[in-house]
Amino acid sequence: MLINDMSEYRSVSVTTNEYVCGDCGSQLLHENPNTLQSMIDVHNQLCPVKRQKTLPGLMVSSKPPSPPTKATVQQPASASVAAPPSQVTQTPETNAPATGGGATTISLTGTGTSYSKVEGPIDPDFKSKRGVVGTFQGIKVWGEVDAPGRLGIWGSEVTVDFDICVADGACIEACPVNVYEWLDTPGHPASEKKPFMIREKDCIFCMACENVCPPQCVKIFNKG
Repeated sequence: MLINDMSEYRSVSVTTNEYVCGDCGSQLLHENPNTLQSMIDVHNQLCPVKRQKTLPGLMVSSKPPSPPTKATVQQPASASVAAPPSQVTQTPETNAPATGGGATTISLTGTGTSYSKVEGPIDPDFKSKRGVVGTFQGIKVWGEVDAPGRLGIWGSEVTVDFDICVADGACIEACPVNVYEWLDTPGHPASEKKPFMIREKDCIFCMACENVCPPQCVKIFNKG
């Protein structure tokens, strides 16, 4: 895939490429040209300066609402004094940690300790060959699972073969919408942490994580 504006793209070093947005001045860096192009495509969709240029009709000034009119109520002279209004105590909101928002039926511990690392790439047809054996915080897990040495393939649209993943972190760094978080998987032969797609529903299908993964353990399935 070619980058549209070559005047804004140049080699910074032998292994690192740079792109500077001509509208907002944002700088994007990555060693993999394919991943950098994916990041540029996503930035072009989200760049606020570009959006203001192409969608000027969205900037509509709003008029503050007028204050409500106070109604005057006349009470008879013999009316008793009204009781003061009751005070309502508001409880401050607290931000809960991000979770998948669903059930967990898969354990990350167990007796499966006699396994070795699996070589990539992920099988793109695994959904027709494997079955869903459980969930972790609402995220589907496809068998075989025999923790901690076998964890299977996780996800529905954003899928990662945990038995291939070596926890290099490339997918987490490339994702522009923070779909992934690290999940500790002690005792797994390939790596003791995995990129958990906790915000899978936020995926914009830019394919950056799939393109950049060294062991090719990521597969993105577009909706529809």
